Amino acid sequence: MNTNVINNYLTLEQNIKKHDIGVKKPNVIAVSKTFDIDKIMPLVKHGHIHFGENKVQEASVKWPETKKNYPDIKIHMIGKLQTNKVKKAFQIFDYIHSLDSAKLADTIKTNEVNFNKKLKYFIQINSGKEMQKAGINFSELDHFYTYCKNDLDLDVIGLMAIPPNDGQEDKYFKYLYEAGISLGLNEFSMGMSSDYKKALKFNATFLRIGSLIFGQRG
Repeated sequence: MNTNVINNYLTLEQNIKKHDIGVKKPNVIAVSKTFDIDKIMPLVKHGHIHFGENKVQEASVKWPETKKNYPDIKIHMIGKLQTNKVKKAFQIFDYIHSLDSAKLADTIKTNEVNFNKKLKYFIQINSGKEMQKAGINFSELDHFYTYCKNDLDLDVIGLMAIPPNDGQEDKYFKYLYEAGISLGLNEFSMGMSSDYKKALKFNATFLRIGSLIFGQRG
């Protein structure tokens, strides 16, 4: 068994306890993208249940058999989801963190009906209005949330963002938290290996942690 992964995870858990000020204990999404299942299995066997992938094809190879053997596992789609991949995504994922357009929402709704299956969703916010990043602007949030929740009856549980790497993460996390609270949402997918301590100050409930657990990607 790869004890490094377990030791890294336990160290992370201790650091989260030191910095967490939220009402709810945050969930750690172990971002397992690009890592083989052999590298991930020690954490699965340890009892961890939340894992994150950013490509539907990769997840479809790695997870179906493992989910059969460990039915409590929850797989999170944390990357950009193309509409032509939604059907396949429904066969693997439990959470989608990258809901960011009406077209995607419509396609998701069609697949919910076809599969008779409900997933959980985060609306992705482009908090820094960066051209290279996905997500909607804060100014669009109220209308988009109403459409997803009321018109399509999607189970939108919270907001997600990847803030700019400009040293002002606190500002963006604060915006995200306040925007979610204004809508009555209390789940926040924010904070990665480099900035999760800052995210914890603003009640992050899902942390997306990769390198601190699995090491650097090749």
